[in-house]
Amino acid sequence: MAKQHTPSHSRLALLCLTALGVVYGDIGTSPLYAIRECFYGSHPVAVTPENIFGVLSLIVWTLLILVTLKYHVYVLRADNKGEGGILAMMALARSPNIGLWTQKFVLALGLFGAALLYGDGMLTPAISVLSAVEGLEVATPAFTPYVIPITVAILVVLFLFQRRGTTGIGIIFGPIIMIWFLCLALLGLWSIYQAPAVLGAFNPMHAASFLWRNGFSGYLVLGAVFLVATGGEALYADLGHFSEKPIQIDWFTVAAPALLLNYFGQGALLLRDPGTAHNPFYRLVPEFALYPTVVLATMATVIASQAVISGVFSLTRQAVQLRFLPRSHIIHTSSHEIGQIYIPFVNWTLLLATAALVIGFKRSTNLASAYGIAISVTMIITTLLAYIVSRHVWGWKRSFGLAVTGSFLAIDLVFFGANSVKIAQGGWFPLAIAALVAIVFTTWQRGQNILNALQREGSLPLGDFVRQVSQDRITRVPGIAVFLNSTAGATPSALLHNLKHNKVLHEHNFFITVVTNEIPRVPDGDRITTESLAPDFHQVVARYGFMEDPNIPDILQKLQQRGLAMNPALVTYILSNNTLVTTERGRMLPWRLRLFSFLYRNALRPTEYFRLPYNRVIEIGRQIQI
Repeated sequence: MAKQHTPSHSRLALLCLTALGVVYGDIGTSPLYAIRECFYGSHPVAVTPENIFGVLSLIVWTLLILVTLKYHVYVLRADNKGEGGILAMMALARSPNIGLWTQKFVLALGLFGAALLYGDGMLTPAISVLSAVEGLEVATPAFTPYVIPITVAILVVLFLFQRRGTTGIGIIFGPIIMIWFLCLALLGLWSIYQAPAVLGAFNPMHAASFLWRNGFSGYLVLGAVFLVATGGEALYADLGHFSEKPIQIDWFTVAAPALLLNYFGQGALLLRDPGTAHNPFYRLVPEFALYPTVVLATMATVIASQAVISGVFSLTRQAVQLRFLPRSHIIHTSSHEIGQIYIPFVNWTLLLATAALVIGFKRSTNLASAYGIAISVTMIITTLLAYIVSRHVWGWKRSFGLAVTGSFLAIDLVFFGANSVKIAQGGWFPLAIAALVAIVFTTWQRGQNILNALQREGSLPLGDFVRQVSQDRITRVPGIAVFLNSTAGATPSALLHNLKHNKVLHEHNFFITVVTNEIPRVPDGDRITTESLAPDFHQVVARYGFMEDPNIPDILQKLQQRGLAMNPALVTYILSNNTLVTTERGRMLPWRLRLFSFLYRNALRPTEYFRLPYNRVIEIGRQIQI
């Protein structure tokens, strides 16, 4: 686990405030719909005092065990050089001291877990914003026909704004969510004051009694109870932005108390008036404060959606860097914050999917039927990966690791079972999206491996080439040639074709291989290694982490600072422009071969991806049969 320096008190306070908006927006908006789904959802139970106490007890212990113990005490320790998230844990778990089959198992788990988050990125904005806007119906039924148009309009504005970045407004996210949590707490306290007996739901015997009395129907309610924990995965994913301490301080001092107070407040309301079960959150609100609360709830859900969207952008960049997705157009929206990025294709895909979900499902209670299944599977994957980390990175004994993992896994499986009935009611959607994304991940990785193997076949070792041309009298032209070389030590095909057709070499030649390590960021001291094959031939390996973007001109400047004969102003970049020709050789299934060819043709050009100056690039075409 990476060591973290202790920030000053003022810096820590600012981190806590900022983290509140980013980390806890998702779980903080769950009170809008979680309890309602228990009593008014697809698998409701009767609104009786016994059931109210039972549901509240299940919610309390879900937050304590699943969110507090599992994520705050256990999972947050699994940081990969300060970074969190499913791909960061996958990279951490794939330590060199585990077997080949375990490596493959970890890779499969990590990729499917990452793929599931794309479905969550579509569902979270839809259910959150829609549930907030539905509060207008509580004020007056006249708003009912406009709920969907208003929701879609808010989502369109949200996604249109992504291009501008969140740096300018990010500072207000924390204060707004702080006000939101204060609102949750005050509403809950006032309701609890009117029915203080509801606090008895802290007793876990109410949860056990509820499950015993209601049998299978009570078990199915766990699918709705699980909604209170659906933001738990964000705690780990945002670890790299804020570190463990601010996230934990926010949970124990602000988020958890406010959530518990509001859930108990809704329970107290149901004890007094069971008829409010169709929307207990907004029924807590005094009539004079209803419209301001709808506005505040909408702002909170927009912030929660923003955090999820930003997380999908970050996940996509990690997948590109780890070679599971083709190169994509990534725009940095801030010159100061490294995590502020925007990916147009992902943004518009999320907008279309989210708007379609709102229009198709129409009600947040219908979306709740699809929500939760993807997160429950992701939590299972996190538990399994955390076991491998505990054994092979932390050095835990097998018995202790199995005991901890078995306890959390049993709870995860219980919730997964309760959520699995949602598959036919809409839960198929995030699973289908995850399957599609996983197919793209594995197809791109497999195709790239085949392509690299084909390029290595019959390739001339770079050292042999240098020795050969040193003996031949080949015409040299002034300047510096830079070749991007996918395989260090092999002669680039662009160089061979340039020599074959133009019969010349540059005075100085640099061969740069970009390598992505399975760590978030590579220290500057380890960024570049060089090997001089001859006075005028240099092999360069540039290493990046999966949270970093390659920058070849920056590498050239560092080479110049090291005293090499490198003047970036005199450089000519010579690249291969490969064209794939599909064959029937059986290297891939025909449909996967077509998919890979499509992805390859639409991948971002190396010139843009590696930030090369357009007026200094020469591309030499080549056909590759695959």
